[in-house]
Amino acid sequence: MDDQAGIDAGIQRYYSSVFDEDARLTTRSAQSALEFVRVQELVGTRIAAGSRVLDIGGATGIHAMPLAAAGHHVTLVDPVEEQVVKARRHGTFQAEVGDARHLRFADNSFDVALLFGPLYHLQKATDRQQALSEAVRVVVPGGWIFAAAIPRFIHHAAVSLGKTPPRPYPQAWINTLESGTPTPGGRFPAGHFHTAEELDAEFQAAGLSKRELHAIEGAAGFALEQVPADEALLQAALTLVRRTGHLPGIRDMTNHLMAIGRV
Repeated sequence: MDDQAGIDAGIQRYYSSVFDEDARLTTRSAQSALEFVRVQELVGTRIAAGSRVLDIGGATGIHAMPLAAAGHHVTLVDPVEEQVVKARRHGTFQAEVGDARHLRFADNSFDVALLFGPLYHLQKATDRQQALSEAVRVVVPGGWIFAAAIPRFIHHAAVSLGKTPPRPYPQAWINTLESGTPTPGGRFPAGHFHTAEELDAEFQAAGLSKRELHAIEGAAGFALEQVPADEALLQAALTLVRRTGHLPGIRDMTNHLMAIGRV
């Protein structure tokens, strides 16, 4: 079994029986609402009314549902059957099991593709490029691609802060910062952690133009994972990320990055 096969198996276990992704995106913490609002505004303010949207790795449909309610024609694809079953319960969009690297859809079938998950679960650059190439293939020329990544900086912070730095500094932590390699032993089935510049380079290699990079949650997101939902905190965090989330360096201080490009 190669490393990606192990990650793929881990994805099935993690999202079907270990972790509640639906709760993470809705009620788990103050970060949930922040991520939701930012994703919806970054996508919704750009795409045309009545767009055909392919939500690749769309989990239980938390982002697909409001897009469908706004009048877009949404199809969700996710590799985990249990998540697809939950997504279908919304009843306002199509949902099916599928793999970002091998989409069953014809060329130019959609106006928009979302990849909020596949890139950080794919270890090899070749697999990530295949997923992006597949998204580009099924989106019409001039259409939009939106993709999320987890920054190296935030993963390193999650494993290293709040404790006395070990001596010597763990090589696994150094590897994360240098090459985006996940630290071993975690239950999250990570494949790769990006820098903003690396994510942009992958979008460029996929032939995408008019590229933008934005922090989704911004510098407050890491803290908001530790506290309950709070409207005042949400509005303060939104103000901060809207003002600073596009700035090089600062944009890496976030739970998730978003790259945006045109086919």
